[in-house]
Amino acid sequence: MSSDDLENSPRSAADRFLLLLKTRGPQTAADLGTAAGVTGEAARQQLVRLAASGLVVAAAEPRGVGRPTQVWTLTAAGNARFPDAHAELTAHLIQTIRTQLGEDVLDRLIDARAAESKAAYAAALDGSADLGEKVARLAQARTREGYMAESQAEGRGYLLVENHCPICVAATACQGFCRAELDTFREVLGQDAAVERTEHIVQGDRRCAYRISLNTRSESEPRRRKSRDEKPS
Repeated sequence: MSSDDLENSPRSAADRFLLLLKTRGPQTAADLGTAAGVTGEAARQQLVRLAASGLVVAAAEPRGVGRPTQVWTLTAAGNARFPDAHAELTAHLIQTIRTQLGEDVLDRLIDARAAESKAAYAAALDGSADLGEKVARLAQARTREGYMAESQAEGRGYLLVENHCPICVAATACQGFCRAELDTFREVLGQDAAVERTEHIVQGDRRCAYRISLNTRSESEPRRRKSRDEKPS
């Protein structure tokens, strides 16, 4: 599902603006007005109301010559309006498992979750015509889980973007979740795909992003071996 699909779903005006800031990052009132189909002044008034509720905040951002531009972004309270998968309970359970049962048990639970995800994603990607379709289907599967994901072409590869992390508190408490997700993506996309995480919410970025490209090593390696084999001794 693309960000446009998400933005076109029924919701209140306030929620629509919050969603635009969540999926597009910091925006001016004019940009938000254009995306929402209202005037810049109407957007500014809505943003002022959201700011009064502590959900958004404005900051001056230099943009070329002239006065700085006012750019709006979500506050922590604004981000909290999106699904958190029972964050406090999850964090407490992780800490309890770690202290009472040990790190090995926690690792086994993460591995079991990863195995279930791999099976579900493999089924969702089955029959894909190419890597682009695989990435698109993976984004759809992740969106259904609350990650607000989208896929897009980038150069000779693709970009998988996740605008929200419904397990952010759990992932912060235990980095094993993030490592397992990266390994899962690499496995379900296949050996021909190279997957690199380029942005990470847990590290302070606005979103998680993965650069996905065809892995040319698998094609070039046999040629290099053949060249050595054919070289006269």
